Parts: sequence; C-alpha cells; structure tokens
Amino acid sequence: MSRNPTANARESLADLLDALPDDLARQAFTHSSWAAHRSDSYERLAFLGDVVLSLAVSTHLFPRFERYGAGRLTKVRAQAVSGAACRSVAVKLEVPRRLEEAAPRGSGRSVEVLAASERVLASICEAVIGAAYLAFGIERVSPAVVTAFESAVEEALENPVDYKSLLQERLARRAEIVVYRIESEHGPPHDREFLVVAEVDGSELGRGEGKSKKSAEQEAAMQALDALSGGSDEVAC
Repeated sequence: MSRNPTANARESLADLLDALPDDLARQAFTHSSWAAHRSDSYERLAFLGDVVLSLAVSTHLFPRFERYGAGRLTKVRAQAVSGAACRSVAVKLEVPRRLEEAAPRGSGRSVEVLAASERVLASICEAVIGAAYLAFGIERVSPAVVTAFESAVEEALENPVDYKSLLQERLARRAEIVVYRIESEHGPPHDREFLVVAEVDGSELGRGEGKSKKSAEQEAAMQALDALSGGSDEVAC
C-alpha cells in the first residue's frame, strides 16, 4: 500500500478517484455481470470501502461530539453512511457517467438501469473509497471521505431518521433480511418493558429494550447497525 506524506490535505474524493491506478479504477466500475469472475467486480472493493467509510466518519464524530454517548454516535454514523448518502456522493463523483463509459459493448439498456440504481451507485461509491484506501492509505483517504460526507453528517444531526429502515436498507445491499423477535416482556399492563432481538439468518445482531415493541425494535436496530459497522472498524494501515 503506497503513501504520499506530501499529498495535499485538501484533495477531494474526486481527485483521488482520478488518480487511481488503472487496474483499481477499472475494478471499481466493473459490475459482477461484466466480470469473468465475481471477485473481479467492484464488490470486494465495496466491502473494504464500507469499513473505511465507517472508520473515517467515526473518527470525525468522536472528538467533535464529546458529550454524545455511543448510542447517539452510532445513530448519526448509520444515517451519514446510508445508501442514500453514498448515492448522493456517487452522483457528485459522476459515477453514472463513468459506469456507462466502463460498460462493455452491447450492454444496452442494462447499463442505464444499473446507473439509476441507488444500490449500485452506493456500492460503487464504497468501491471507490476502498480502491483509494488501497492506493493511497488511510491518512490521505480519510479527510477526503469526511469532506465528501460532511453534508450527510449534518443532515443526520438535524434530521434523524428511522433506524429500522436504515438497517433494512443496509442488509438489502447484502441480500439479507432482519427479523425482530420479542424475547421477553414484563411489568404491569400500564408499564410494560419489552426486550426485542434483531436476528439475521437466525443469528442475533442486536437487542433493545423499551416501553413499547416499536421503541425496543428501534434500539435493537441501532445496536445491529453498530455491530455491522463497529465490529470491523479497525483497518490495517
């Protein structure tokens, strides 16, 4: 992995995209249906980029909001790196145009459908981040990522959204589905406490407690999002 200690700290994610080595740039815009082997598509880079994105945003939030607990930091981060946020950054990076240019001959309308898909655009955005990390290292990539997602962070702070929806969206990108199971409930009818577990493929991903099933599910979804992002926040430099 190369590093450039003299790199301009103000360079943008678009600058890093333009500076990518040809092989990484090509892979970042290769859909799995265009590749001889699935591992040659953008999916592996997106897997890595998802972790780098989470780490960059987490590192940015941690010192900025010293009074925020882990729960609130997790909620802000989850919304800031959502599929919608990644799609917005992808559009600014001109990913639809670049994807169409990278498409093999004869792709026809299929490339137009891919270029309009939030899921595809979000994945390519993550793939670009992953490729930039491999090429330039975390010290150079992290500031560019934070700048690119700054507006999404501010939006998450001002207008928090539904964490069950965020979790469902995140899992959809992995072709997975979450199921909420009530593990226990206790207390008198006027003061019930619910314990809900969020499960994926029968495995627990998060749990939450609340005065209602909905609030407990929201807490479980938040913990699940934290498990998906925080569980792999350490990236070797």
